[in-house]
Amino acid sequence: MISILEFDAATFCANTSALWGLLGIAVVAIKIVIPIALIIFGMLDMGKAVTSGKDDEIKKQLMSFLRRAIAAVLVFFVPTIVGMLMTTVNDAATAEDTCGWATCINNATGSKSLKAECN
Repeated sequence: MISILEFDAATFCANTSALWGLLGIAVVAIKIVIPIALIIFGMLDMGKAVTSGKDDEIKKQLMSFLRRAIAAVLVFFVPTIVGMLMTTVNDAATAEDTCGWATCINNATGSKSLKAECN
């Protein structure tokens, strides 16, 4: 009989390491591409508004650009905040699970900073 309650983080992370690596690459790409795209599109829209010469259009596009800039900053920092939370979860894990979760986090982030004694 298979028990669902028996879960080994080290085995899970070792079996899914390729998936965690792809997730890490995707997160890095998103952190780079989306903020740049949001700022470029905002600048283009703002340029159109300035060339039109209408004050209302400029104010509207300025607010839109501000929202896009805030979204770009959030897209950049959310993965970092989630990584910090995962590190906290890893540090709070029991001694048996610590190395397993550190393996998942290291594979996703591409760093080897967590629990060096587990590597």
